[in-house]
Amino acid sequence: MYKYPASVSFDEETGTWEIVFRDFETLPSVALSEDDIELEATEGLIAAIGDSIDSRKLIPHPSGAAEGDILVYLPLLTCLKAALSNSLINTGTRKAELARKMSMNGSQTDRLLDVSHASKVETLEQALYLLGFEVSVSVTAI
Repeated sequence: MYKYPASVSFDEETGTWEIVFRDFETLPSVALSEDDIELEATEGLIAAIGDSIDSRKLIPHPSGAAEGDILVYLPLLTCLKAALSNSLINTGTRKAELARKMSMNGSQTDRLLDVSHASKVETLEQALYLLGFEVSVSVTAI
């Protein structure tokens, strides 16, 4: 599962918490309270991944955390959509070609890559399989 490190600092001037991801340089997030840091960081990260998918840019794998960083976890569906987007780019496969392989229309394929759409895990797994990738899931105690 993807977990991205972020640094968090309090800005005295604005009275907000600034969240900075080293893997996404153009993604500053802001939380109004300390309790909202995790939620705002996750929402900002999901939005940045959605923008990367829309722009057909590779989504970086998470870098290692530095001392004092927080780890921001992505929902499973967002992880699968990021993996599918990267797989399309890395294999040079167009969305139309994937749609044909899956007997889907273009809008259905677009929804597979839309981070705000609740796609079925099985459909994302099948798409990745058709591109030559296997999905594996692990559950660990925290």
